[in-house]
Amino acid sequence: MSSVAVLTQESFAEHRSGLVPQQIKVATLNSEEESDPPTYKDAFPPLPEKSACLENAQEPAGAWSNKIRPIKASVITQVFHVPLEERKYKDMNQFGEGEQAKICLEIMQRTGAHLELSLAKDQGLSIMVSGKLDAVMKARKDIVARLQTQASATVAIPKEHHRFVIGKNGEKLQDLELKTATKIQIPRPDDASNQIRITGTKEGIEKARHEVLLISAEQDKRAVERLEVEKAFHPFIAGPYNRLVGEIMQETGTRINIPPPSVNRTEIVFTGEKEQLAQAVARIKKIYEEKKKKTTTIAVEVKKSQHKYVIGPKGNSLQEILERTGVSVEIPPSDSISETVILRGEPEKLGQALTEVYAKANSFTVSSVSAPSWLHRFIIGKKGQNLAKITQQMPKVHIEFTEGEDKITLEGPTEDVNVAQEQIEAMVKDLITRMDYVEINVDHKFHRHLIGKSGANINRIKDQYKVSVRIPPDSEKSNLIRIEGDPQGVQQAKRELLELASRMVENSYSISVPIFKQFHKNIIGKGGANIKKIREESNTKIDLPAENSNSETIIITGKRANCEAARSRILSIQKDLANIAEVEVSIPARLHNSLIGTKGRLIRSIMEECGGVHIHFPVEGSGSDTVVIRGPASDVEKAKKQLLHLAEEKQTKSFTVDIRAKPEYHKFLIGKGGGKIRKVRDNTGARIIFPTAEDKDQDLITIIGKEDAVREAQKELEALIQNLDNVVEDCMLVDPKHHRHFVIRRGQVLREIAEEYGGVMVSFPRSGTQSDKVTLKGAKDCVEAAKKRIQEIIEDLVVNLCLYFFLSCCVPLPTHRSVMGPKGSRIQQITRDYNVQIKFPDREENPVHSVEPQVQENGDDAGDGRDTKDTDPGSPRRCDIIIISGRKEKCEAAKEALEALVPVTIEVEVPFDLHRYIIGQKGSGIRKMMDEFEVNIHVPAPELQSDVIAITGLAANLDRAKAGLLERVKELQAEQEDRALRSFKLSVTVDPKYHPKIIGRKGAVITQIRLEHDVNIQFPDKDDGNQPQDQITITGYEKNTEAARDAILKIVGELEQMVSEDVPLDHRVHARIIGARGKAIRKIMDEFKVDIRFPQSGAPDPNCVTVTGLPENVEEAIDHILNLEEEYLADVVDSEALQVYMKPPAHEESKAPSKGFVVRDAPWTASSSEKAPDMSSSEEFPSFGAQVAPKTLPWGPKR
Repeated sequence: MSSVAVLTQESFAEHRSGLVPQQIKVATLNSEEESDPPTYKDAFPPLPEKSACLENAQEPAGAWSNKIRPIKASVITQVFHVPLEERKYKDMNQFGEGEQAKICLEIMQRTGAHLELSLAKDQGLSIMVSGKLDAVMKARKDIVARLQTQASATVAIPKEHHRFVIGKNGEKLQDLELKTATKIQIPRPDDASNQIRITGTKEGIEKARHEVLLISAEQDKRAVERLEVEKAFHPFIAGPYNRLVGEIMQETGTRINIPPPSVNRTEIVFTGEKEQLAQAVARIKKIYEEKKKKTTTIAVEVKKSQHKYVIGPKGNSLQEILERTGVSVEIPPSDSISETVILRGEPEKLGQALTEVYAKANSFTVSSVSAPSWLHRFIIGKKGQNLAKITQQMPKVHIEFTEGEDKITLEGPTEDVNVAQEQIEAMVKDLITRMDYVEINVDHKFHRHLIGKSGANINRIKDQYKVSVRIPPDSEKSNLIRIEGDPQGVQQAKRELLELASRMVENSYSISVPIFKQFHKNIIGKGGANIKKIREESNTKIDLPAENSNSETIIITGKRANCEAARSRILSIQKDLANIAEVEVSIPARLHNSLIGTKGRLIRSIMEECGGVHIHFPVEGSGSDTVVIRGPASDVEKAKKQLLHLAEEKQTKSFTVDIRAKPEYHKFLIGKGGGKIRKVRDNTGARIIFPTAEDKDQDLITIIGKEDAVREAQKELEALIQNLDNVVEDCMLVDPKHHRHFVIRRGQVLREIAEEYGGVMVSFPRSGTQSDKVTLKGAKDCVEAAKKRIQEIIEDLVVNLCLYFFLSCCVPLPTHRSVMGPKGSRIQQITRDYNVQIKFPDREENPVHSVEPQVQENGDDAGDGRDTKDTDPGSPRRCDIIIISGRKEKCEAAKEALEALVPVTIEVEVPFDLHRYIIGQKGSGIRKMMDEFEVNIHVPAPELQSDVIAITGLAANLDRAKAGLLERVKELQAEQEDRALRSFKLSVTVDPKYHPKIIGRKGAVITQIRLEHDVNIQFPDKDDGNQPQDQITITGYEKNTEAARDAILKIVGELEQMVSEDVPLDHRVHARIIGARGKAIRKIMDEFKVDIRFPQSGAPDPNCVTVTGLPENVEEAIDHILNLEEEYLADVVDSEALQVYMKPPAHEESKAPSKGFVVRDAPWTASSSEKAPDMSSSEEFPSFGAQVAPKTLPWGPKR
């Protein structure tokens, strides 16, 4: 008789949820009558065998849930160090390979953390672990266990304290193991031993031991004492190799926990019997007090690189010094930049300890080998093979390569370093004889093209020719590319790189094409069609100036022939669009540069004078004499005459002479307003060109003309320059009351005199000396001219005549600001031109009308004593009056110049309804006009309903601004008329049931009609009960609206021919027919050209499906759907039959609880010693959604 086991249906369903449907085999059961239950193997078939792949073989039992990890804290990174002596795998050839790499890969796969390994200078292993906090801690523990040599130690604590170390559910123990990266084994409860075994690294063992003892001490309240002892005295209390504290612990039976050096704590914890504990504390205090009194400290500087030699392996050197001398040596932490080592001990023993410290530090030596930096990678070899040969023979020698330095540094024991140095020197000598390098010059703008996308080009060359190529970064702006390697490979790589560079140079040819600004949009074309076509067909890059730029030049870049073809295409477009004449003029090529002038100034002046024509000279070096003039016919003819006249003049005056003069003499030679140089030109007929600010050679003056004229001009200029070179010193008398005028504003007047008169130096006496002697030093002519100028200034100051002049305006401040110009530039120009002083009134906070001031001219009486209250009330305000000071005739001239700067206002009639269009979006339209015409345009506020727009500005600009505004008005009126024509509305009556078909899927049909006929089509709002639901409104041009109406009526006509039929279709197959995201039903509708509508949820008849279309299409679609229903319904029936065994019928759920699912021959019934599975246990019945942690035994393995 077979045994049976009972499971709840919930557990059974949960277990079956992870099985493949084909594996479920269930015997047919009748819910009303009982039959034999199925066997355990039938109800729970075994899972298929795992794949034999390595990855799956390495996964733990719960690997399928490994990808679902709980969300923890953000990603963290930890870095720790494994010293060379503690590394388990020390083979340098296997770094990054072999068993060590496999272990790291396994750890990353198991924990999900990311590992990065690197070798430190001392051959220790630096490991960076990144990931979630728990993953990092687990990975760190695994790394320490598998990559670092393990040690073990035991710590004894009372048996009753073990449970506190374990913690609730073993959490405390697990946390302690993760934190210290150790394995802690605690005896089982039935074991009488109190020894806890700790396995791990030395540092981890110390930390774990410390933490365990702290936990025990905290629990032993009867005999625990903490003693604060300075960290510096801990080594004396512990003694060499911890012998002293061990003796005290043995003698007193007290546990003494001294924090290890890596733990930054000062308290020492004592645990034990109270009397014995007190003895131990007293002895420790005594040692502490004695050492505190007797010891002293000295600080010495030891190179940071030598600290590790002082410490020794596992700190043995420090313990050895402490044992021999009784002196403690404190080394700064490795992450500190300090090089100070502190020795603490009795004064008479410090000397011996210091000697030993230096002996340890100098036990290793540092040497260097000269080797070009480009050879370093060849010395190292592929994957460090060459270097590994040396380090294997002498593992204690550390070899360091510094990038960019021509040396190699060796560090280690003296004998080993000497041997390694000889080997490396021999290697360097050999490499120099058979390796080579070369540097090529390639313009840095081509470097990124040589490198290629993601370094494709340069990497291919490196791999192909086995060379190293160094391309400088963009920031260096260097053209030198360095190639290193085998001589043959270097030459091949050089050849290929130069070929690539030459092709790039060929493709970088550039020409400029001047095109009138108004034709740029035609060259671009609608949506950029024209310019795109030209670019593609000519295979060139074409750059047009920005729309707001004043430039008319289009830049074409590419191969020369392609650029010329693109240029011809662009010019032909311009020629077709306007009455553009083109004339070719033959001028000898040798005259082209002289006709163009310095930086194109001469030719630009001709182009501007002749209405902006374009003059195109052939490329320099082409040998062509043809100059092309392009533009309006009349302007082209005018430019042709001027150009030929200038060329003829250049041919007859082809003699040129260069002379040199200091730049500070140039202004004096030119003279005020160009008077002196004009006089030379008139006398000789030669043309004299002074250097511009952009010219590199500022001393060079060029004379052009007929030879005799040039010689005469040269003679006059050289005479002037010679006089300027004769430096003299002279003095003059100036009343001290006028000195301030010359030195104020940081000596601006003196600087102007120096610039104007050949750099003459003028020295005024110091302030407060009351001396009237002024010294002048410089060229004789310059000194005399400067004295004359100073005398004129003094006369002006003495005369000090003032002419008062006022400007009457409604808004004084804006008007004055306009007169001043940007940063006062206009006023500064007037003061310089007329040598006057101009004073603007101060701004009044509460301006009131004031009387006209008394006007004083030429010393006239300043008034006749009349009361100011009797003045004309219409007189200007004081804040409107600008005062001009200077000589009378110059004041009058300055007054006229100021009046010319006073802005004038005119009014223009513009219909009010156009104002908002003139202003434009966010004022962009009106700003553009104001910038273009340099005026201020004031549009009245909307509430005024005024048609008058005021334009304020200089009289010269007002006419252009008015014409531009009226032109804009005409454009807007034309747009208004066009909008009126586009506002024609037409209504079409269409049955609402046809609206969705007219709109189309996602509006495709109606959008096509709108775009094709350029109209707006509005459908009625379904939520608006007052709006007729059968009216469709079409807006646009009348002709277009009628065409759109006809298109809609055509669709309606086609729809009216369609029929709709309802088909009963079992609702259980609707989802199968519709398909994923409606893909299947759309395919059916497209195939039969019908529309199929399924009922919505909650519909009275869930089986009713509507098919709409032409009669013959509807019949075919219905037949197809019914065939699908028959096919899918069979699957549905089979599925429902299977569900009977998976879940009880709904009417039985409300009855008594189910007995559960019964199986025969269960494994737990085979032996009476095995108990039935615990269905509430997540371990015996795991969920497939999350990984189940195996039950751990904190007391260690069973014995």
